[in-house]
Amino acid sequence: MPGLPQGKPAGMPCPHLDGALRCRLFGQPERPAVCRSLSASAEMCGGTREYALHFLERLEHATRP
Repeated sequence: MPGLPQGKPAGMPCPHLDGALRCRLFGQPERPAVCRSLSASAEMCGGTREYALHFLERLEHATRP
């Protein structure tokens, strides 16, 4: 990941988010493969930002090396 050669720890906000929490690398070739392959779904996003962040945190913990 650009700027994070060892990956991003769970719970750490991505440094590539802008002030509106949008990915500054979206659509760019340097966007990490893991981000390109992640497709948002109703199950992942739920009804609130807090739900989505909790879901992503569980994914990060489950896929930790």
